[in-house]
Amino acid sequence: MQNNSMLTIATAIFLCGSCSSNENREQQTIVETPSTQINNYTDTQLLEMVQKDALKYFWDYAESNSKLARERYHTDNPGVDATVVSAGGSGFGLMNILVGIKNGYIPRAEAVSRIGTALNFLQNADRFHGAWSHWISGSTGNVIPFSPMDNGGDLVETAFLVQGLICVREYFKNSTDPAELALSQKADELWKGVEWNWYTQGQNVLYWHWSPNYSFQMNHKLQGFDETLITYVLAAASPTYAIEKSVYQQGWARNGGIKNSSSQYGVPVVVNHNGATGTVGPMFWSHYSFLGLDPRGLSDEFVNYGDVTANHAKIMYQYGISNPKGWNGYTAKNWGLTASYSRNADGSTGYAAHQPNNDLGIISPTAAISNFPYTPTESMNYLRFLYNENYEKLIGVAGPYDAYSLHYNWVTPRYLAIDQGTIAPMIENQKSAFLWNLFMNAPDVRSGLVKLGFHSTQHGF
Repeated sequence: MQNNSMLTIATAIFLCGSCSSNENREQQTIVETPSTQINNYTDTQLLEMVQKDALKYFWDYAESNSKLARERYHTDNPGVDATVVSAGGSGFGLMNILVGIKNGYIPRAEAVSRIGTALNFLQNADRFHGAWSHWISGSTGNVIPFSPMDNGGDLVETAFLVQGLICVREYFKNSTDPAELALSQKADELWKGVEWNWYTQGQNVLYWHWSPNYSFQMNHKLQGFDETLITYVLAAASPTYAIEKSVYQQGWARNGGIKNSSSQYGVPVVVNHNGATGTVGPMFWSHYSFLGLDPRGLSDEFVNYGDVTANHAKIMYQYGISNPKGWNGYTAKNWGLTASYSRNADGSTGYAAHQPNNDLGIISPTAAISNFPYTPTESMNYLRFLYNENYEKLIGVAGPYDAYSLHYNWVTPRYLAIDQGTIAPMIENQKSAFLWNLFMNAPDVRSGLVKLGFHSTQHGF
């Protein structure tokens, strides 16, 4: 049974392709009978419980050497990929640890020591024109190829990592403690080493990958709307390797082509979601860039990102209620589609980018929970459904399991860093704007946003 005691200290795509399909087909899932126990936790208790639980992924189950985030943790096979570090998930992990310090969930001195170990590891890990790889060996710091040609720098994963580094820098920058001040300085040094402008190939667009063996052969442009907005913001904000505004305008915003005038369920879609004509993409597109980037009242010359993200969440909620495919279990309190583990046709575990045009009957808890800033009432109803009505079935050692289906009576007892990583930060942003304030008030971030033509009603520019 879950309790509110302090976390124990551990002793020991592209993003939509986050998991090797072959490896996961070989693993087994579990099928459980319906839960019988009903809990009566208050909303305040629920929020604290799920934040603490999600933090455990990055605290109790961190990669043992680097102290960064493991790509995955399988309770049914804990040794799988035990030394594979997720660069982007580690950025989310840094933000989770800051939330843990702020709320007293973990000892501050222990957290400072751990972050120090992590930053030292990152300093010595493989980098490719300043960018880290998608996967890093926690034992050696060497690149682990994500795919045959993806054995170099991953600019998007690097952006997610840097988002966390900047929050670390800002959190500790005024400390009088030498160890904390050193963390701030190290985080700043790491961020300034990323050669963002190299990843343009001299064009007005950013590219996702570069490899010392295959150069830019993967040829994947970053164009809106998806999870990659933060990459352009950081590239513009860089004091050392900045891009020009034209790269953002022509690359991300497609010279205004990002705009979408259609609606779903009476809610304006606002932007063109890549590959999801007339509807919305997986929910993580409105999470990953917005752990630090505050979308509330944030607009450029093309769209208002407060509307983009909130409407994305509202449409996803309405889709769940509408349930056009007739899946058993979709209700106003059981909803949310995003990229996560998934159920293959043979009942084994795979991976899929769940969204309205790829709805497989799989609910991913991170989708609705990480929507707290956008749909607080609907997300709370979902959280009650998980913890009060289905705790025994759907909650494990590090919070909600990654994915389940009531239709198939299926749940996979596994976790992914990029899914668990958005839960505690987004709840904290809804509660106190903690990470949003750290990131948005960073002088270089602010300058980068202004350079790109952004205005923020929340942060006064």
